[in-house]
Amino acid sequence: MLIGPQNSAADDALARNLRALRARIEATGAAGGRNERSITLVAVSKGHGEQRLRAAADLGVRDFGESYLQEALLKRERLAARALIWHFIGRVQSNKTRPIAENFDWVHGIDRLGVAERLSAQRPAALAPLQVCIQVNISAEQAKAGVAPAAAAALAADVARLPQLRLRGLMCILPHGQKSQANRHAFAAMRLLLAHINAGQGGHLDTLSMGMSADFDDAVAEGATLVRIGTALFGARPG
Repeated sequence: MLIGPQNSAADDALARNLRALRARIEATGAAGGRNERSITLVAVSKGHGEQRLRAAADLGVRDFGESYLQEALLKRERLAARALIWHFIGRVQSNKTRPIAENFDWVHGIDRLGVAERLSAQRPAALAPLQVCIQVNISAEQAKAGVAPAAAAALAADVARLPQLRLRGLMCILPHGQKSQANRHAFAAMRLLLAHINAGQGGHLDTLSMGMSADFDDAVAEGATLVRIGTALFGARPG
């Protein structure tokens, strides 16, 4: 359910949070010799109402991540006048590929060729190719979606051939509550996997979608180009 307009105190908190996040991203990136412009903050706005997105957009946020499809479509319709970039960051169900293909700019969770083929076939020809990342189960969690690292290169080769998709790179979600050292190890493995795929397939992939509110510092330190941040930006989701 979408939450209604928020008060100015919430907007002030949003502005403070965004400044703090940008400062941390810039500092961590600079420590690794990277420019902050090479790292995009994707505001994970699922569960937050239209007014919260408007407030974030007023502060310069352009990339929004959603995984509740019907809620996302309503927000997209109401914010159509804004030049926003919409990322679908949830698991893609086969029966929902058409509205995702028709309404999003990015999809972060490709882990099956069949889903990728449906997205490509259902992407309107008038739109630019849908930008996608392959989700990798880098921590080998049984309950976690994603392709095994050993299978990622083969899936990448198949997805890259689909005409209405543009394969950009890899995505992962780490176990909650890991220590920083374990996070860094997993994120580094993702960076090396991307380099391995690039070495074998022409070097066109440029995106690592990794890091969330609890671990984005570690992700940026290991090469993340997209960080998906919700709670640290908006606060806890209502309800």
